[in-house]
Amino acid sequence: MTNEQYQEAVEWLFIQAPNYQIDGQKAYKPGLENISKLCDFFGNPQDKIKCIHIGGTNGKGSSSNMLASVLQESGYQVGLYNSPHLIDFTERIKVNGKNCDKEFVYDFIQKLKNLPEEIRPSFFEFTTIMAFEYFYRQKVDFAIIEVGLGGRLDSTNIIKPLVSAITNVQLDHQNILGNSIEEIAYEKAGIIKPQTPVVSGDENEIVKNILKQKAIKENADFIDATSIKTDLTSDLKGIYQQKNIKVVLALVEELRNLNITITEEHIERGLLNVHTNTGFIGRWFEFSKNPLTICDTAHNQAGLEQVFSQLNSMDLHKHIILGFVNDKKIDEVMELLPENAEFYFAKPSIHRGRHPQDYEELLIGAGIPYKIFDSVQEAYLSAKENCTMDEMIFVGGSNFVVGEFLEKNLLVS
Repeated sequence: MTNEQYQEAVEWLFIQAPNYQIDGQKAYKPGLENISKLCDFFGNPQDKIKCIHIGGTNGKGSSSNMLASVLQESGYQVGLYNSPHLIDFTERIKVNGKNCDKEFVYDFIQKLKNLPEEIRPSFFEFTTIMAFEYFYRQKVDFAIIEVGLGGRLDSTNIIKPLVSAITNVQLDHQNILGNSIEEIAYEKAGIIKPQTPVVSGDENEIVKNILKQKAIKENADFIDATSIKTDLTSDLKGIYQQKNIKVVLALVEELRNLNITITEEHIERGLLNVHTNTGFIGRWFEFSKNPLTICDTAHNQAGLEQVFSQLNSMDLHKHIILGFVNDKKIDEVMELLPENAEFYFAKPSIHRGRHPQDYEELLIGAGIPYKIFDSVQEAYLSAKENCTMDEMIFVGGSNFVVGEFLEKNLLVS
């Protein structure tokens, strides 16, 4: 298999299957019927691996990577399924921090081309069964599975995990999951399984109560991670990671209750070596020190609020590059923008990318210094030119903005 053949195969996957990342809501296929047929077709590999299920609005990627790092430090072979990818498709499926083998991806896509007519999966369903099969073949000790969207109807919800976690519930994807915190909490709570412990990282009493009631209904232990006291830190430097660390510690405790060996030293080392052990980037990721350049994939109101708050706490002049997709409520983002900054707005180069000219009136109304660019790279080069060594650059607003930035610059920095 050549690299060209691999790229063609992945392109086929993107084109054939409805892809939420590209097409938005019309690509979303709720329900477990398709994934059930897919799993049956491949011999139900998800039933042959030990899984840990992690959902929530924000923090599920960070939490799953931290937990993977802790388990790797404990000597286990760990599968990790995250989405979306930032640079290459194989980032979605990792074993002990190593991206999924491209040869496997190519061969598996050939099998997908021969699926029976009655199975018409979405892109995410394709990648989910691919992850299950890869982890089974790699004989992982544990597979950490991140929920794609929601929970109750998400294709990952076919697994029977050892333990689950819901990091938090915030307003996001309202056009799919519901217009209120309560409705979204109900969807997220759908991953809670009978007699399967669930960890909650949400401080909102309304959310906590909905999750707890679902746990009671399923006769599942409910663990409130927010009550944990810890001074442990991680190499993931966002201030918001303190909440995710508590979720991870609660998950570790539940795994220990299943006689899985994880020492305090494993926990400490695991939290401090997430980048090294899992290759995780994109969350308060320090791309450069000269000038200081940070990127973060936070893209909903709650996530951006935390990231912008951390930016505001830094006494530096900021050059902030932002881009958004079509369904983003830009007016809500405008209210959160950091001070002491100039802004560079760009269109992410995907079908759903929104050109800043569409929301220029809001920018004028916000009274901020801004420039508009056709691409993220143009915005970055302009910011870099204007930024002195005692100032900083921030890149964010969307997974696609960060992915595009890293793809263009990570390998040449």
